[in-house]
Amino acid sequence: MQAGDPALEKEAWVSAMLLEWGSCGKLVYVDGAPAGYVLYAPPAYVPRSVAFPTSPVSADAVLLLTAHVLPDFAGGGLGRMLVQGTAKDLTRRGVKAIEAFGDAKWERSACVVPADYLLAVGFKTVRPHHRYPRLRLELKNALSWREDVEVALERLLGSMSPEPIFKPV
Repeated sequence: MQAGDPALEKEAWVSAMLLEWGSCGKLVYVDGAPAGYVLYAPPAYVPRSVAFPTSPVSADAVLLLTAHVLPDFAGGGLGRMLVQGTAKDLTRRGVKAIEAFGDAKWERSACVVPADYLLAVGFKTVRPHHRYPRLRLELKNALSWREDVEVALERLLGSMSPEPIFKPV
């Protein structure tokens, strides 16, 4: 069997997810331009996840498949905001945790998320591995980030505030 077009396959997978499970990702925009995204799903919808050496994902968790912030927007807190938005969505659905397979030797953009990024946004290692550790974020802990996210958003939006047109004399 020959593989099809990866973009069409991913589009079909996302469409199926929306119909069967609901939203499976988040996008963040800055001034109308896409700046980053996350994609997540229950492990049952990601059969290839069992191929990771630190598999399986815990029964009470949803799998964070990928996350990316475009380089022009990196370092402004958008990655943390994406994880926070994901945490809020999944908490409303009764999910207890998010897990991800990190890449401890990440060098370039790929499907697997850098382990350092996951650690920086609050994940903890639950199954160590020299290349693909499994990390977990308890959602009850993620929601306490609200102040951090608000500060990051204020910094980001504050840095984009236009100068006043009329200056007082």
